[in-house]
Amino acid sequence: MSDYPSVILEQAVNQMASLPGVGRRTALRLVLHLLRQTDEEVEAFSNAFTRLKKDVVYCRECHNISDTEICPICGSPRRDHSTICVVENVQDVMSIENTGQYTGVYHVLGGVISPMEGIGPKDIEIDSLMERLAKGEVEEIILALPTTMEGDTTNFYIYRRIQNAGLDIKISQIARGIAVGNQLEYTDEITLGRSIVNRTEFKG
Repeated sequence: MSDYPSVILEQAVNQMASLPGVGRRTALRLVLHLLRQTDEEVEAFSNAFTRLKKDVVYCRECHNISDTEICPICGSPRRDHSTICVVENVQDVMSIENTGQYTGVYHVLGGVISPMEGIGPKDIEIDSLMERLAKGEVEEIILALPTTMEGDTTNFYIYRRIQNAGLDIKISQIARGIAVGNQLEYTDEITLGRSIVNRTEFKG
């Protein structure tokens, strides 16, 4: 026998509990909260996620999340397009933007090289990064990947690709004020901002 008085309620709780970090008790509390809202509020809540799935795209240039083909950062004439900050995911872009210390553009890899998980260079956006660099408009790239073995492996791979391509581009990495093993999205904004400002030359 189910612990829930309604099959529909149980199905809603199951869906909510499928979200990362949401346990069944929290899921039940959230579902009951929605049940107490007006039809209009619940419909607006539902529509926001439907639009998220249907209308949000990835920027053609940097692969950041966007409402348009070119994201506002890549499309802004006020950004320094000669500097590209290479990050693992969209959350990292948001974290760096929140520091207010960076005025360049980004390139979101969508992951890092991890042989243990079967993720190789072709599985992430490295080739598209090399295409951007080959245009000759970029003077510096900042490697802002996680300070993990996988992040360092990806840093070195990108470094070697640039060297082998004979591109005259400055390669730097964020300062290691961030603890080894930390993800950027969990780093406080002051530390992350200082790491961007005090970046060092990457030496493979």
